Amino acid sequence: MKIHEYQGKRILKSYGIPIQDGFVTDNNEDIESTIDRVAEEYNCNQFIVKAQIHAGGRGKGGGVKFCPDKSSAVKSANNILGMNLVTPQTGEAGQKVRKIYITKAFDISHEYYIAITLDRSKNQDVIMASTEGGMDIEKVAEETPEKIIKVWVDPIQGLHDDQIKTLADGLGFKDDLFSQVSDLFKKLYKCYIEKDTTMLEINPLVKTEDNNVVALDSKFNFDGNAMFRHPDVNDMEDPFEVDETELEAGKFNLNYIKLDGNVGCMVNGAGLAMATMDIIKLSGGEPANFLDVGGAASVDTVKNGFKIILKDPNVKAILINIFGGIVRCDRVAKGVVQAVQELNLDVPVVVRLEGTNAIEAKEILENSEVKIIPATTMQDAADKVVDAALN
Repeated sequence: MKIHEYQGKRILKSYGIPIQDGFVTDNNEDIESTIDRVAEEYNCNQFIVKAQIHAGGRGKGGGVKFCPDKSSAVKSANNILGMNLVTPQTGEAGQKVRKIYITKAFDISHEYYIAITLDRSKNQDVIMASTEGGMDIEKVAEETPEKIIKVWVDPIQGLHDDQIKTLADGLGFKDDLFSQVSDLFKKLYKCYIEKDTTMLEINPLVKTEDNNVVALDSKFNFDGNAMFRHPDVNDMEDPFEVDETELEAGKFNLNYIKLDGNVGCMVNGAGLAMATMDIIKLSGGEPANFLDVGGAASVDTVKNGFKIILKDPNVKAILINIFGGIVRCDRVAKGVVQAVQELNLDVPVVVRLEGTNAIEAKEILENSEVKIIPATTMQDAADKVVDAALN
Protein backbone atom coordinates (compact mmCIF):
# COMPACT_ATOMS: atom_id res chain seq x y z
CA MET A 1 0.00 0.00 0.00
CA LYS A 2 1.20 3.50 -0.87
CA ILE A 3 0.22 6.97 0.34
CA HIS A 4 0.70 10.52 -0.89
CA GLU A 5 3.67 12.72 -0.04
CA TYR A 6 1.69 15.01 2.27
CA GLN A 7 0.37 12.00 4.19
CA GLY A 8 3.86 10.56 4.53
CA LYS A 9 5.14 13.86 5.82
CA ARG A 10 2.46 13.91 8.50
CA ILE A 11 3.77 10.54 9.68
CA LEU A 12 7.37 11.79 9.64
CA LYS A 13 6.32 14.88 11.57
CA SER A 14 4.63 12.72 14.22
CA TYR A 15 8.05 11.14 14.82
CA GLY A 16 9.73 14.51 15.26
CA ILE A 17 11.39 14.54 11.84
CA PRO A 18 11.65 18.06 10.34
CA ILE A 19 9.65 18.39 7.12
CA GLN A 20 8.82 20.92 4.46
CA ASP A 21 5.25 21.47 5.60
CA GLY A 22 2.24 23.03 3.95
CA PHE A 23 -1.44 22.56 3.18
CA VAL A 24 -3.38 20.44 0.70
CA THR A 25 -6.33 21.42 -1.47
CA ASP A 26 -8.45 19.63 -4.07
CA ASN A 27 -10.51 22.65 -5.07
CA ASN A 28 -9.42 25.46 -7.42
CA GLU A 29 -11.59 27.92 -5.51
CA ASP A 30 -9.53 27.29 -2.36
CA ILE A 31 -6.11 27.78 -3.96
CA GLU A 32 -5.58 31.42 -3.05
CA SER A 33 -6.71 30.96 0.56
CA THR A 34 -4.48 27.89 0.87
CA ILE A 35 -1.47 29.89 -0.29
CA ASP A 36 -2.35 32.60 2.24
CA ARG A 37 -2.47 29.96 5.00
CA VAL A 38 1.00 28.71 4.03
CA ALA A 39 2.37 32.26 4.00
CA GLU A 40 0.91 33.04 7.42
CA GLU A 41 1.66 29.70 9.10
CA TYR A 42 5.26 29.40 7.88
CA ASN A 43 6.13 33.08 7.50
CA CYS A 44 7.15 32.82 3.85
CA ASN A 45 6.52 34.55 0.54
CA GLN A 46 7.99 31.88 -1.76
CA PHE A 47 6.22 28.60 -2.38
CA ILE A 48 6.42 25.13 -3.91
CA VAL A 49 3.33 23.67 -5.60
CA LYS A 50 3.40 19.87 -5.81
CA ALA A 51 1.03 17.48 -7.55
CA GLN A 52 -0.07 14.64 -5.27
CA ILE A 53 0.03 11.37 -7.18
CA HIS A 54 1.80 8.18 -6.21
CA ALA A 55 4.14 8.06 -9.18
CA GLY A 56 7.68 9.39 -9.01
CA GLY A 57 9.22 11.85 -11.46
CA ARG A 58 6.54 14.49 -10.84
CA GLY A 59 8.95 17.35 -11.37
CA LYS A 60 10.02 16.08 -14.80
CA GLY A 61 6.38 16.01 -15.88
CA GLY A 62 5.66 19.55 -14.72
CA GLY A 63 3.96 18.56 -11.50
CA VAL A 64 6.31 20.42 -9.13
CA LYS A 65 6.86 24.16 -9.46
CA PHE A 66 8.91 26.71 -7.52
CA CYS A 67 6.97 29.95 -7.18
CA PRO A 68 8.84 33.15 -6.19
CA ASP A 69 5.64 34.97 -5.19
CA LYS A 70 1.93 34.53 -4.54
CA SER A 71 0.75 35.33 -8.05
CA SER A 72 3.00 32.71 -9.64
CA ALA A 73 1.90 30.20 -6.97
CA VAL A 74 -1.75 30.83 -7.84
CA LYS A 75 -1.03 30.37 -11.55
CA SER A 76 1.01 27.18 -11.06
CA ALA A 77 -1.53 25.70 -8.65
CA ASN A 78 -4.38 26.26 -11.11
CA ASN A 79 -2.31 24.72 -13.91
CA ILE A 80 -1.34 21.63 -11.92
CA LEU A 81 -4.62 20.84 -10.16
CA GLY A 82 -6.69 18.78 -12.57
CA MET A 83 -3.89 18.25 -15.09
CA ASN A 84 -3.10 14.83 -16.55
CA LEU A 85 0.43 14.32 -15.26
CA VAL A 86 2.66 12.02 -17.28
CA THR A 87 5.83 10.73 -15.59
CA PRO A 88 8.18 7.81 -16.28
CA GLN A 89 6.21 5.80 -13.72
CA THR A 90 2.67 6.60 -14.91
CA GLY A 91 3.33 5.58 -18.49
CA GLU A 92 1.84 7.42 -21.44
CA ALA A 93 -1.68 7.33 -19.98
CA GLY A 94 -0.61 9.60 -17.11
CA GLN A 95 -2.53 10.24 -13.90
CA LYS A 96 -5.05 12.97 -13.15
CA VAL A 97 -3.96 15.33 -10.35
CA ARG A 98 -6.80 15.54 -7.84
CA LYS A 99 -4.84 17.13 -4.97
CA ILE A 100 -2.01 19.61 -4.73
CA TYR A 101 0.33 20.29 -1.81
CA ILE A 102 1.42 23.91 -1.36
CA THR A 103 4.47 24.33 0.87
CA LYS A 104 7.06 26.79 2.00
CA ALA A 105 10.12 27.09 -0.25
CA PHE A 106 13.57 26.61 1.31
CA ASP A 107 16.96 27.99 0.33
CA ILE A 108 18.82 24.73 -0.29
CA SER A 109 22.54 24.19 0.21
CA HIS A 110 22.65 20.48 -0.70
CA GLU A 111 20.35 17.54 -1.45
CA TYR A 112 20.71 13.99 -0.10
CA TYR A 113 18.99 10.64 -0.60
CA ILE A 114 17.90 8.33 2.25
CA ALA A 115 15.91 5.10 2.10
CA ILE A 116 15.22 2.07 4.28
CA THR A 117 13.97 -1.28 3.03
CA LEU A 118 14.43 -5.01 3.59
CA ASP A 119 17.38 -6.78 2.00
CA ARG A 120 16.01 -10.30 1.64
CA SER A 121 19.40 -11.70 0.61
CA LYS A 122 20.77 -10.81 4.05
CA ASN A 123 17.52 -11.06 6.05
CA GLN A 124 18.27 -7.60 7.40
CA ASP A 125 17.03 -4.06 6.91
CA VAL A 126 19.29 -1.91 4.79
CA ILE A 127 19.65 1.86 5.11
CA MET A 128 20.89 3.54 1.95
CA ALA A 129 22.18 7.10 1.84
CA SER A 130 23.79 9.22 -0.83
CA THR A 131 25.02 12.75 -1.40
CA GLU A 132 23.32 12.58 -4.82
CA GLY A 133 19.80 13.43 -3.66
CA GLY A 134 17.13 14.68 -6.01
CA MET A 135 18.31 12.32 -8.76
CA ASP A 136 17.06 8.90 -9.87
CA ILE A 137 18.78 6.59 -7.42
CA GLU A 138 18.81 3.85 -10.07
CA LYS A 139 21.00 6.09 -12.25
CA VAL A 140 23.32 6.85 -9.34
CA ALA A 141 23.58 3.13 -8.54
CA GLU A 142 24.46 2.32 -12.15
CA GLU A 143 26.88 5.13 -12.90
CA THR A 144 28.45 5.95 -9.50
CA PRO A 145 27.65 3.11 -7.08
CA GLU A 146 30.42 4.26 -4.75
CA LYS A 147 28.27 7.27 -3.88
CA ILE A 148 25.67 5.07 -2.19
CA ILE A 149 26.40 4.23 1.43
CA LYS A 150 24.74 1.08 2.78
CA VAL A 151 24.34 -0.08 6.36
CA TRP A 152 22.62 -3.36 7.25
CA VAL A 153 20.61 -3.46 10.46
CA ASP A 154 19.64 -6.60 12.35
CA PRO A 155 15.96 -5.97 13.17
CA ILE A 156 16.37 -7.77 16.49
CA GLN A 157 19.33 -5.67 17.62
CA GLY A 158 18.18 -2.41 16.06
CA LEU A 159 20.17 0.53 14.72
CA HIS A 160 23.50 1.11 16.53
CA ASP A 161 25.33 4.40 17.09
CA ASP A 162 28.35 3.21 15.09
CA GLN A 163 26.08 2.51 12.10
CA ILE A 164 24.57 5.98 12.39
CA LYS A 165 28.09 7.42 12.48
CA THR A 166 28.99 5.53 9.30
CA LEU A 167 25.99 7.05 7.53
CA ALA A 168 26.49 10.59 8.84
CA ASP A 169 30.23 10.56 8.11
CA GLY A 170 29.60 9.22 4.63
CA LEU A 171 27.26 12.10 3.92
CA GLY A 172 29.77 14.62 5.26
CA PHE A 173 27.76 15.83 8.24
CA LYS A 174 29.79 17.36 11.08
CA ASP A 175 29.30 19.22 14.35
CA ASP A 176 25.69 20.40 14.84
CA LEU A 177 24.57 18.83 11.57
CA PHE A 178 26.00 15.49 12.73
CA SER A 179 23.77 15.68 15.79
CA GLN A 180 20.74 16.61 13.70
CA VAL A 181 21.15 13.83 11.15
CA SER A 182 21.97 11.23 13.83
CA ASP A 183 18.70 12.04 15.56
CA LEU A 184 16.92 11.88 12.20
CA PHE A 185 18.26 8.39 11.40
CA LYS A 186 17.12 7.08 14.81
CA LYS A 187 13.61 8.48 14.36
CA LEU A 188 13.41 7.37 10.74
CA TYR A 189 14.29 3.77 11.56
CA LYS A 190 11.82 3.76 14.45
CA CYS A 191 9.11 4.99 12.08
CA TYR A 192 10.07 2.32 9.51
CA ILE A 193 9.72 -0.47 12.08
CA GLU A 194 6.67 0.71 13.99
CA LYS A 195 4.58 1.49 10.90
CA ASP A 196 5.26 -1.91 9.23
CA THR A 197 6.86 -0.14 6.30
CA THR A 198 8.36 -2.14 3.44
CA MET A 199 10.11 0.92 2.05
CA LEU A 200 10.63 4.43 3.42
CA GLU A 201 12.35 7.00 1.22
CA ILE A 202 13.23 10.67 1.53
CA ASN A 203 14.44 12.15 -1.74
CA PRO A 204 15.60 14.71 -1.21
CA LEU A 205 16.62 15.31 2.36
CA VAL A 206 18.15 18.79 2.23
CA LYS A 207 20.62 20.90 4.10
CA THR A 208 19.26 24.43 4.14
CA GLU A 209 21.27 27.63 3.91
CA ASP A 210 20.67 28.20 7.62
CA ASN A 211 22.25 24.80 8.40
CA ASN A 212 19.25 22.59 9.14
CA VAL A 213 18.26 19.22 7.70
CA VAL A 214 14.70 18.97 6.34
CA ALA A 215 12.74 16.25 4.54
CA LEU A 216 11.50 17.80 1.29
CA ASP A 217 9.70 14.68 0.12
CA SER A 218 8.47 11.36 1.48
CA LYS A 219 7.61 8.01 0.00
CA PHE A 220 6.08 5.16 2.00
CA ASN A 221 5.25 1.62 0.99
CA PHE A 222 3.44 -0.40 3.65
CA ASP A 223 2.94 -4.11 4.25
CA GLY A 224 -0.69 -4.53 3.26
CA ASN A 225 -1.00 -7.61 5.47
CA ALA A 226 -0.16 -5.49 8.53
CA MET A 227 -2.68 -2.72 7.97
CA PHE A 228 -5.08 -4.20 10.52
CA ARG A 229 -2.59 -2.85 13.07
CA HIS A 230 -2.66 0.62 11.51
CA PRO A 231 -6.23 1.73 10.77
CA ASP A 232 -4.99 5.33 10.65
CA VAL A 233 -2.66 4.46 7.77
CA ASN A 234 -5.22 2.22 6.08
CA ASP A 235 -7.63 5.17 5.97
CA MET A 236 -5.06 7.12 3.94
CA GLU A 237 -5.47 4.88 0.89
CA ASP A 238 -6.57 6.90 -2.13
CA PRO A 239 -8.94 4.81 -4.29
CA PHE A 240 -8.10 6.96 -7.32
CA GLU A 241 -4.48 5.79 -7.08
CA VAL A 242 -5.33 2.08 -6.96
CA ASP A 243 -6.25 0.00 -9.98
CA GLU A 244 -10.04 -0.34 -9.91
CA THR A 245 -9.87 -4.12 -10.29
CA GLU A 246 -7.26 -4.46 -7.56
CA LEU A 247 -9.46 -2.37 -5.28
CA GLU A 248 -12.48 -4.60 -5.96
CA ALA A 249 -10.38 -7.73 -5.40
CA GLY A 250 -9.39 -6.41 -2.00
CA LYS A 251 -13.05 -6.28 -1.00
CA PHE A 252 -13.22 -10.03 -1.67
CA ASN A 253 -9.97 -10.65 0.26
CA LEU A 254 -8.22 -11.63 -2.96
CA ASN A 255 -4.59 -10.71 -3.59
CA TYR A 256 -4.66 -9.45 -7.18
CA ILE A 257 -2.15 -7.54 -9.28
CA LYS A 258 -2.82 -6.75 -12.93
CA LEU A 259 -0.09 -7.54 -15.46
CA ASP A 260 0.23 -7.07 -19.22
CA GLY A 261 -0.24 -10.61 -20.55
CA ASN A 262 -3.20 -12.63 -21.83
CA VAL A 263 -3.20 -15.71 -19.54
CA GLY A 264 -5.32 -15.27 -16.44
CA CYS A 265 -4.05 -17.05 -13.32
CA MET A 266 -5.99 -18.25 -10.27
CA VAL A 267 -3.71 -19.89 -7.71
CA ASN A 268 -3.60 -20.48 -3.96
CA GLY A 269 -0.45 -19.32 -2.22
CA ALA A 270 1.96 -16.59 -3.27
CA GLY A 271 4.85 -18.97 -3.91
CA LEU A 272 2.80 -21.23 -6.18
CA ALA A 273 1.40 -18.14 -7.92
CA MET A 274 4.92 -16.89 -8.70
CA ALA A 275 5.99 -20.34 -9.92
CA THR A 276 2.86 -20.54 -12.08
CA MET A 277 3.61 -17.21 -13.73
CA ASP A 278 7.22 -18.27 -14.30
CA ILE A 279 6.26 -21.52 -16.00
CA ILE A 280 3.71 -19.74 -18.20
CA LYS A 281 6.49 -17.43 -19.41
CA LEU A 282 8.86 -20.37 -19.93
CA SER A 283 6.15 -22.00 -22.04
CA GLY A 284 5.97 -18.96 -24.29
CA GLY A 285 3.02 -17.17 -22.71
CA GLU A 286 2.52 -14.00 -20.68
CA PRO A 287 0.57 -13.93 -17.39
CA ALA A 288 -2.23 -11.37 -17.25
CA ASN A 289 -2.30 -11.19 -13.47
CA PHE A 290 -1.16 -12.40 -10.10
CA LEU A 291 -4.16 -13.77 -8.20
CA ASP A 292 -3.77 -15.59 -4.91
CA VAL A 293 -7.14 -16.84 -3.62
CA GLY A 294 -5.59 -17.85 -0.30
CA GLY A 295 -5.81 -20.98 1.77
CA ALA A 296 -9.56 -20.97 2.35
CA ALA A 297 -10.89 -20.89 -1.20
CA SER A 298 -14.65 -21.47 -1.39
CA VAL A 299 -17.25 -21.50 -4.14
CA ASP A 300 -17.73 -17.75 -3.74
CA THR A 301 -13.96 -17.14 -3.68
CA VAL A 302 -13.48 -18.97 -6.97
CA LYS A 303 -16.48 -17.22 -8.53
CA ASN A 304 -15.20 -13.81 -7.46
CA GLY A 305 -11.74 -14.73 -8.73
CA PHE A 306 -13.20 -15.43 -12.18
CA LYS A 307 -15.05 -12.11 -12.14
CA ILE A 308 -11.89 -10.20 -11.30
CA ILE A 309 -9.78 -11.95 -13.95
CA LEU A 310 -12.40 -11.44 -16.66
CA LYS A 311 -12.53 -7.70 -16.07
CA ASP A 312 -9.29 -7.63 -18.06
CA PRO A 313 -10.25 -7.71 -21.77
CA ASN A 314 -6.77 -8.98 -22.65
CA VAL A 315 -7.39 -12.37 -21.00
CA LYS A 316 -7.70 -15.10 -23.65
CA ALA A 317 -7.44 -18.16 -21.38
CA ILE A 318 -7.44 -18.91 -17.65
CA LEU A 319 -5.28 -21.32 -15.67
CA ILE A 320 -6.50 -22.55 -12.28
CA ASN A 321 -3.61 -24.12 -10.39
CA ILE A 322 -4.57 -25.23 -6.88
CA PHE A 323 -2.62 -27.29 -4.37
CA GLY A 324 -4.97 -28.68 -1.74
CA GLY A 325 -3.29 -28.27 1.59
CA ILE A 326 -5.65 -26.37 3.84
CA VAL A 327 -8.16 -25.89 1.04
CA ARG A 328 -9.91 -28.98 -0.30
CA CYS A 329 -9.67 -29.56 -4.04
CA ASP A 330 -13.26 -30.83 -4.27
CA ARG A 331 -14.46 -27.51 -2.85
CA VAL A 332 -12.48 -25.66 -5.50
CA ALA A 333 -13.82 -27.95 -8.22
CA LYS A 334 -17.42 -27.20 -7.17
CA GLY A 335 -16.60 -23.51 -7.30
CA VAL A 336 -15.11 -23.83 -10.77
CA VAL A 337 -18.14 -25.68 -12.13
CA GLN A 338 -20.61 -23.26 -10.57
CA ALA A 339 -18.68 -20.21 -11.76
CA VAL A 340 -18.36 -21.48 -15.33
CA GLN A 341 -22.09 -22.22 -15.43
CA GLU A 342 -23.23 -18.93 -13.91
CA LEU A 343 -20.81 -16.62 -15.68
CA ASN A 344 -21.19 -18.16 -19.17
CA LEU A 345 -17.45 -18.07 -19.69
CA ASP A 346 -16.35 -17.73 -23.28
CA VAL A 347 -12.63 -18.21 -22.64
CA PRO A 348 -10.89 -21.60 -22.26
CA VAL A 349 -10.25 -22.72 -18.67
CA VAL A 350 -7.39 -25.07 -17.81
CA VAL A 351 -7.58 -26.70 -14.38
CA ARG A 352 -4.88 -28.46 -12.36
CA LEU A 353 -5.82 -29.65 -8.87
CA GLU A 354 -3.45 -31.59 -6.63
CA GLY A 355 -3.54 -32.43 -2.94
CA THR A 356 -6.39 -32.93 -0.49
CA ASN A 357 -9.40 -34.61 -2.17
CA ALA A 358 -7.85 -34.20 -5.61
CA ILE A 359 -9.39 -37.48 -6.84
CA GLU A 360 -12.85 -36.37 -5.77
CA ALA A 361 -12.24 -33.02 -7.44
CA LYS A 362 -11.34 -34.65 -10.76
CA GLU A 363 -14.55 -36.71 -10.61
CA ILE A 364 -16.60 -33.55 -10.03
CA LEU A 365 -15.03 -31.88 -13.06
CA GLU A 366 -15.38 -34.96 -15.25
CA ASN A 367 -19.05 -35.45 -14.35
CA SER A 368 -19.93 -31.82 -14.94
CA GLU A 369 -21.10 -30.62 -18.31
CA VAL A 370 -18.92 -27.55 -18.40
CA LYS A 371 -16.05 -27.17 -20.83
CA ILE A 372 -12.85 -27.44 -18.81
CA ILE A 373 -9.42 -28.52 -19.99
CA PRO A 374 -7.88 -30.84 -17.36
CA ALA A 375 -4.14 -30.84 -16.70
CA THR A 376 -1.85 -33.03 -14.60
CA THR A 377 1.56 -31.43 -14.06
CA MET A 378 2.37 -27.72 -13.94
CA GLN A 379 4.18 -28.02 -17.25
CA ASP A 380 1.15 -29.73 -18.80
CA ALA A 381 -1.10 -26.97 -17.46
CA ALA A 382 1.16 -24.20 -18.72
CA ASP A 383 1.48 -25.73 -22.20
CA LYS A 384 -2.28 -26.17 -22.51
CA VAL A 385 -3.22 -22.68 -21.32
CA VAL A 386 -0.63 -20.98 -23.53
CA ASP A 387 -1.88 -22.96 -26.52
CA ALA A 388 -5.48 -22.07 -25.67
CA ALA A 389 -4.62 -18.38 -25.36
CA LEU A 390 -2.92 -18.36 -28.75
CA ASN A 391 -5.67 -20.27 -30.52
